[in-house]
Amino acid sequence: MSNIFVVSKKQLRLIYLLVLVIVFTAVCLRWNQSNAAMSVPKETQVFQLVTGEFKTTLANGKELEVYRWDPASIVVHKGEVVELRITGVNGASHPFIIQELGIKGEVHKGQTTVVHFTADQRGTFAIECLTHSSLANGGPMVGYITVL
Repeated sequence: MSNIFVVSKKQLRLIYLLVLVIVFTAVCLRWNQSNAAMSVPKETQVFQLVTGEFKTTLANGKELEVYRWDPASIVVHKGEVVELRITGVNGASHPFIIQELGIKGEVHKGQTTVVHFTADQRGTFAIECLTHSSLANGGPMVGYITVL
């Protein structure tokens, strides 16, 4: 006993259309993958910061000295690659931390410290100097990175 299959023209057209859709989908998927592989990596956003110092003499003759990051605030977008170039202008040393980003470093007078990170979470994150944390020791020396 042999089985005979009869295929109509309508069924052949349907099979042809189905094969055509599959081939078209495969080509499109392959095209998107090659475009992603050839895309240019995101440009690094570079920010120049410096340590600054302000001094004044109060009416009672006491000298008041405070430190700051300048600029005190920067804004980046989520997903951007960021480079901070922090140059020590005033103050001998400024050990710092950006707690939420897991970044620690130290800036020395006359030197530039470079920090790299990818802004992968939205929010506002403090750059805190560990030496100058309160008014009693010339602070608070805090800057902010806002990720939109």
